[in-house]
Amino acid sequence: MLRITELKLPLDHADAELKSAIAKYLGISEADIASYLVYKRSFDARKSQMQLAYIIDLDVGALEGKLLAKFKADSHVMPTPDTQYHFVTQAPAQLKHRPIVVGFGPCGIFAALILAQMGFKPIVLERGKKVRERTQDTWGLWRKNTLNPESNVQFGEGGAGTFSDGKLYSQIKDPRHLGRKVLTEFVKAGAPDEILYIAKPHIGTFKLVGMVEKMRAEIESLGGEIRFQQRVDDLLLEDTADGKKQVRGVRVTELGVEGHPSSEILSDHVVIALGHSARDSFAMMHERGVFMEAKPFSVGFRIEHPQSLIDKARWGKYAGHPILGAADYKLVHHAANGRAVYSFCMCPGGTVVAATSEEGRVVTNGMSQYSRNERNANSGMVVSINPSDYPGGAMAGIEFQRQLESHAYVLGGGDYNAPAQLVGDFLAGRASKDVGTVEPSYKPGVNWTDLACALPDYAINAMREALPEFGKKIRGYDMHDAVLTGVETRTSSPLRITRGDDCQSLNVRGLYPAGEGAGYAGGILSAGVDGIKVAEALALDIMG
Repeated sequence: MLRITELKLPLDHADAELKSAIAKYLGISEADIASYLVYKRSFDARKSQMQLAYIIDLDVGALEGKLLAKFKADSHVMPTPDTQYHFVTQAPAQLKHRPIVVGFGPCGIFAALILAQMGFKPIVLERGKKVRERTQDTWGLWRKNTLNPESNVQFGEGGAGTFSDGKLYSQIKDPRHLGRKVLTEFVKAGAPDEILYIAKPHIGTFKLVGMVEKMRAEIESLGGEIRFQQRVDDLLLEDTADGKKQVRGVRVTELGVEGHPSSEILSDHVVIALGHSARDSFAMMHERGVFMEAKPFSVGFRIEHPQSLIDKARWGKYAGHPILGAADYKLVHHAANGRAVYSFCMCPGGTVVAATSEEGRVVTNGMSQYSRNERNANSGMVVSINPSDYPGGAMAGIEFQRQLESHAYVLGGGDYNAPAQLVGDFLAGRASKDVGTVEPSYKPGVNWTDLACALPDYAINAMREALPEFGKKIRGYDMHDAVLTGVETRTSSPLRITRGDDCQSLNVRGLYPAGEGAGYAGGILSAGVDGIKVAEALALDIMG
């Protein structure tokens, strides 16, 4: 197989033109091409004429060697790399203890799936509910201002990624093409085939719900077990001769059983695939002496514009083209006070959602459906935070977040409504009184106020400096009626449960910190990839 990269055609080219362009580039006839597939398709908008840029894998039979020799100086022609996933081992016939996976978000799902596919029959412990029950609880907050602290946007089957834009791209280094394994499994579970080749694939919440259920079914069919409403409240640890510890299992509280009894599950291998909001679990591990350290994260607001404004700014005369869909953006500004202000988790044609998991706090996030056809575009507009901003050790970042979220709850009116302000008023330093031309999408609702006291002064000053600069890059970005909704605090984990090259905790053998909560991923794809890596490391350790 041969691969051609950077093959460009006009946006509205006919399907037949692609094969013709391949043949022309290689100097062969179309009949010489036995088959071809699109590995990746992206947009090139650097010229006045919008183009599609392709990576193509093709079978040219016996011509392959001649063509590789002919194009040896051309960096855009090469042998097709092996992107198939290869299992690192298979489980033995008998296991002393089955591995445990704590958490069933994207990282936990892929850790459990890979372990199951290798025959290790993992036990998954998820504190939340099955995805459809969890969806009903989440709507309870959005529609009735009623929060379930154990079943919400953060906790439950599918993790926080279920209620997001479902973005499936990442900037992580992936020499083994583990991201391809993640996408392939998603397609098996019902995702559209296009996620395998479009440059910025996404799925959306409604599709993710069904996919998560199918992946759960596969894990169970391979001997794995998923136990819902099982909150891990303690680690069973044993001291070792070298001064470290060895995990021997977990203690769980059965939230779905009357009286909430506790029980112990023994295992020498435990994956901690928590989300970034499992604050009580972080506290438990910190108290048990698991090594962790503070790390940078970001805080800010959600900002909403008409999607049509973003489309026009990004696509120009091509705005509304069906291949392009709703436009996204990526912005960054380095403020005079040393803070980076940047867009985060941009959701084209989406909504701003209530994402708290703790009572008496307000947290925002963004979500889109697969169609991305809602009226507004939204994105986090966030400012970098460093451990020096919240001194006090590994757990101090969580307290910093909680203070901001509790204050946002008060500013919102004390009923899970969120505080909001028009961008023009924010820049002018005055409270907003009412909605403008941009209708805020946050549910259950917003309370118009002055957001200047919602974040530290250094963050507010940096954002006020950044907004006009962003307006130079995307015309209208700093429009008066654009809406800011607060607060966005859970951009990433405020701590890292540090691990070694073997993916195990630095001081607790058999404990495998993984995914977003442990500080090793940011988004669905990277979390899934990290789940695969950790599952492989765990399996190889079992096999000795």
